[in-house]
Amino acid sequence: MTRDVPTFPLITALIRSDATGELTVDGETEAIRADDSARVSEEILGRVAALAGELGRPVRLTTDDDRGSWPLIVHPDGNVESGGEPLLKPIPEQRPEPQQASDAPPEHAGVAARSARAEAPPSRRHARASFLDEETRPKPASRGWRGLIAKSGIRVPPSARELAERTDVYAVSQHWPGPRTIAVVNGKGGANKTPTTAMLSAVFARNGGSGVLAWDNNETRGTLGWRTEQGPHTATVQSLLPNAEVLLSPGARAADLSQFVHHQTGDKYDVLRSNPTMLATEQRIAAEDFDRLHAVVTKYFRLIFVDSGNDESAERWLRMIDHTNQLVIATTALGEHAEAGALLLEALAQRDEHSAKLAANAVVIVSQSEKSGSLAAARGVADGFGSLARIAVSVPFDRAMHGGKLRYDDLAPATRRAWLRAAAAVAEGL
Repeated sequence: MTRDVPTFPLITALIRSDATGELTVDGETEAIRADDSARVSEEILGRVAALAGELGRPVRLTTDDDRGSWPLIVHPDGNVESGGEPLLKPIPEQRPEPQQASDAPPEHAGVAARSARAEAPPSRRHARASFLDEETRPKPASRGWRGLIAKSGIRVPPSARELAERTDVYAVSQHWPGPRTIAVVNGKGGANKTPTTAMLSAVFARNGGSGVLAWDNNETRGTLGWRTEQGPHTATVQSLLPNAEVLLSPGARAADLSQFVHHQTGDKYDVLRSNPTMLATEQRIAAEDFDRLHAVVTKYFRLIFVDSGNDESAERWLRMIDHTNQLVIATTALGEHAEAGALLLEALAQRDEHSAKLAANAVVIVSQSEKSGSLAAARGVADGFGSLARIAVSVPFDRAMHGGKLRYDDLAPATRRAWLRAAAAVAEGL
């Protein structure tokens, strides 16, 4: 492909460190000025891409700066690729500047030298500059045409969109002192609690590392186990509860918990399942049972995402709220789901001081669950929660979210980006 690009017109560019530059096309030179050298580069590349568009084909561009000469190929759509090996300039040898001869007579020079020694700091250590250079500039761009240019040696800053994504990745990659419990709630069934629990768990585990658990706290046929991978056993919450004291003992090891949770090989989090084949009356969990289970999982996991179930009067549901650090309202754009979430926030605001704080700091995640719906409608629902929660975000429709196993890699790029933003909003409350 590189060999197929003609060498005409002859296009060269000069980029100076004083935020000026020159673009020369077949001998005709145009001066370029901008706020900084990176913007000079952007301006030059934009004009060369426009020229390529007029010609209907890619063109060659050679740029020169204080580090060397960089052959590039610029396409009509603005994409840039390397056009060959760069020619780097040698680094000039640093030589000490000769000392200026003093006009003072020798005796005066001796007095000055003694005076300088007297005023010198008592220790060189206090005056020495650190050898550690703290990088304050953002890393060069890595996406799109900016990333291609950065790979060729020209330091191009990332776009605002890439910077925002980096900020969100940084937020979900953090480790907090002590475990954190995040409850995903909505009293209405089908409000997207289980997919929300799985996707948030995946984002935090994939970016921040191990120690993330998704816990199905639903006693009425919770489906988190159906929507996630099963390990080499069939253990559920009911299997773990009788072994809680052993797992809390000093001799218990982290690997001992593997026989009770189901690891997600792609998304890197673990699942504590409920048993959807049992009647609710056979798997009720009292407040003290929930406390024991919570003590176990917070010993072994740093982040616990709880898929709450629908019964807001159940002991296990109320005790979950008592242990929660961050509340997440999961809802779709359907009015009945959104209304149920809003009513829940209003009820928690009246329950007690802890619940009121959770409600005020809540994150609302509105999923466009129907293909026939619109993301604008989901955003409208999110805006409606503005007076009830700290933040509300929307997630577009994605066929991979409906039915079958929930896997982050199966989602479209726009959906993955939306879940990353949603997870960052959660992280901001931890």
